[in-house]
Amino acid sequence: MRWVRPSVAVFVGAIFFVPLYLVLANVFKQGARIASSPMSLPVPPTLGNVVAVLTRPDQLFWVSLTNSVVVTALSVIVLIVLSAMLGHYLARTRRTWTRVLTLILLAGLMIPPQVILIPITDVLRVAGLMTTLQGLVLFNVGYYVPFGVFVFTGFIRGVPVELEEAAVLDGASRTQVFWRIVFPLLRPATASVMIFLGVWIWNDFIDPLIILGPSQGTTITTGIYRSIGQYQADLGSVFALMALATLPVLVFYLALQKQFVKGLTGGATKG
Repeated sequence: MRWVRPSVAVFVGAIFFVPLYLVLANVFKQGARIASSPMSLPVPPTLGNVVAVLTRPDQLFWVSLTNSVVVTALSVIVLIVLSAMLGHYLARTRRTWTRVLTLILLAGLMIPPQVILIPITDVLRVAGLMTTLQGLVLFNVGYYVPFGVFVFTGFIRGVPVELEEAAVLDGASRTQVFWRIVFPLLRPATASVMIFLGVWIWNDFIDPLIILGPSQGTTITTGIYRSIGQYQADLGSVFALMALATLPVLVFYLALQKQFVKGLTGGATKG
């Protein structure tokens, strides 16, 4: 039975490695070779696909990248502020209605975004936010705030309440206590929320496709979709777009991975 765990590890590793290998290998191939032998090594390699994507006349990659950065950054910033404040309130308040609110927020984690997408689009259309980046940001904030509250609440319960009581005795207001005492201690939880929500929002496809519409804007994921023609596709450019779309997320995760691990373990073991 000693071979079971290594075999499972190899199998799971292959599941994650093969798609990554396909992208990295085919980025440096010409289109004809991609179609005939997608699993072969890129020998000799070429940067033509990457150059073609970066220099497209319609600036598809740069427009998509800009929109994704704006939507992801604004969504994550607003989510962190709202989730941290609400998580702190729920963690420090012992009332029946706060428990009910917590259960309602947790129930929101069980609802797939596609289920509420149609009514959400109706609300955005009435508010005049349909086919706008602001509408997409508002949707992200409304849908993902339960997850942020869940993470921050678990972490804040591990922060000694005596720190806040001492600050109150020194004359600090509740707002000052939160932003000057509590929030600086939440860096691991903040990193966890940033990574999870940042990756989810960055990789989201169906919501930007529906909310932004077919011609009003594009994110990095919908940009990959729109680079594929109705009757043909430049496979080299498609794989190059995939690789370039992955780089910002990879750099983002590597920069915050230590705080990410601390946030997960802190929220899981304290409370």
